[in-house]
Amino acid sequence: MGFSMTKSPNPIDRHVGARVRMRRLMVGYSQSKLAESLSVTFQQVQKYEKGANRIGASRLQQLARVLDVPPSFFFEGAPTVAASGVGFNEDPGNAYVVDFLSTAEGLQLNRAFSAIKDPKLRKTVIDLVERIAYSTEPAPKAAQTGAGTTS
Repeated sequence: MGFSMTKSPNPIDRHVGARVRMRRLMVGYSQSKLAESLSVTFQQVQKYEKGANRIGASRLQQLARVLDVPPSFFFEGAPTVAASGVGFNEDPGNAYVVDFLSTAEGLQLNRAFSAIKDPKLRKTVIDLVERIAYSTEPAPKAAQTGAGTTS
């Protein structure tokens, strides 16, 4: 009936799934532990997180309760329907943040950074990371220590 087996996930379903994954990692749950809390298989949790399976309203409410967030949490920064009602516009400023925070490294970095209370030290960390990220190539070992020259 016109349905394709290779249909890609809806952008909203992918976003909600990524937010589920991010929150699951934030609270330290494995996919298996979350699945057990929801009375589903861990494979079902994987499908939810990838956006391959749409999360129904009652399941979303259950996820919100288990993960201790309001249901609206899963939609924060979600793609929105264009004014014409056709297609989706994603806020490019939010997409990479959700993707990054959905990784173990992103979550670990966010937790550690959030633990730094001194605003000046936080700014120093940001400056350092930006210098590392935007440098064209790493400094040679000899230049870092001031010993000798390299070609």
